[in-house]
Amino acid sequence: MTQPPQARDEPQPQPPETPQPGGAGRAPGAVYWLEHAWLDNHVEPGVAVEVADGRISEIRTGVETPPPGATALRGLTLPGLANTHSHAFHRALRSTAQVGSGTFWTWRDVMYRIAGRLTPDTYHALARAVYAEMALAGITAVGEFHYLHHAPDGTPYDNPNAMGEALIAAAGEAGIRITLLDTAYLASGITERRGGAPPDRHQIRFSDGSATAWAERASALKGADHARIGAAIHSVRAVPAEQLATVAEWAGQRQAPLHVHLSEQTAENDACLSVHGCTPTRLLADHGVLGARTTGIHNTHLTDDDIALLGSTRTGTCMCPTTERDLADGIGPAARLQHAGSPLSLGSDSHAVIDLFEEARALELNERLRSRSRGHWTAAALVNAATANGHEALGWPEAGRIEQGALADLVTVALDSVRTAGPLPRLGAETAVFAASAADVRHTVVGGRHVVRDGAHALVPDVPRALAESIAALRG
Repeated sequence: MTQPPQARDEPQPQPPETPQPGGAGRAPGAVYWLEHAWLDNHVEPGVAVEVADGRISEIRTGVETPPPGATALRGLTLPGLANTHSHAFHRALRSTAQVGSGTFWTWRDVMYRIAGRLTPDTYHALARAVYAEMALAGITAVGEFHYLHHAPDGTPYDNPNAMGEALIAAAGEAGIRITLLDTAYLASGITERRGGAPPDRHQIRFSDGSATAWAERASALKGADHARIGAAIHSVRAVPAEQLATVAEWAGQRQAPLHVHLSEQTAENDACLSVHGCTPTRLLADHGVLGARTTGIHNTHLTDDDIALLGSTRTGTCMCPTTERDLADGIGPAARLQHAGSPLSLGSDSHAVIDLFEEARALELNERLRSRSRGHWTAAALVNAATANGHEALGWPEAGRIEQGALADLVTVALDSVRTAGPLPRLGAETAVFAASAADVRHTVVGGRHVVRDGAHALVPDVPRALAESIAALRG
């Protein structure tokens, strides 16, 4: 039986070595005792997990009490969550973008104003706070869809990758892993002319001028113990058709993840049909973009043929339900995509909220609203979308599972909060997905290091203040 909070833990040993700024790096040997653990799609009570060099070296079940020297994680421990799609700077729009009415396109105007104020230093401060918020929400890896490359007037910084490197450093200092999805963004829209419509004054800092120049700059980016480099095509409206293959080939040569915003808006589909005579999905397929390392973000307004094409190529789908409903984008055909063969993952995108339990819950509940029937995904399937599938989409296939040899990335959800108290522990996955929130995350462990302990961040001690100050610095 779960003990009440005031008596839940016996005296604890010192935690594993506290992560130092600069990396979500690997901890020395440690032992964690999981009161309840999500193993092989079921809840297992009393599990001891031994960690060596950042990976799970041994798992022992049937361990009723914490072994000597072990750190007890009370509640339900899941694999670390993967936030497959993030624009860190959008966090500064929370609540501000909720004033008044409008569409995706009017929201975009507000977003551009924030984007125009960021520098490497202010972006680092904001991203560090945002990634710390993610760690508090149980997220151990993030896919950062990054296109703020240059100064606001389009001039490259002395270090052309200063903005991307700021994001990598911010993730390390917040204690989480990052896949920096360096994004090609070259045009403002689809036109008959070669090269598309030129970037407007808001977008000029996003553009490298050509896919070849983008590839040259992106090739200079370097990963780290906590960071990997991937690629992204912003959308078919932002990368002209004749340059799509260059980005796809760059990713293919490196076996790197490749992400793309796909059919988020019907206007994008209409323009593509008008100019190219096909849907965005078909255009991407014709230029070698689709495949098992590729993830389409949103995949909202698709034809039957689009769905079949994405499924047959094993192209992934990242749904971001809180953003898709916040921007009135629509409900994507997630169930049909999965049935066709497209693996599902989840992202918080614009960070209207940062809560992957809410994203997982919304995936199912959106489908219920559309179909007027229940039970499209089991809780286990939704946990898998938030963990293993997300890590796979981000190029971290060794994460997302609690098993020997996997990265020791864990998140513990309280089973004794006002939201989660009552159900039997064996229903822990159902409780996490359909009742819990990010506020119920008690512990986050990354590479064996205890980044969040009892709801407190070890590296960013006052995350709300860090968020408030970094956002205030961007106000005009």
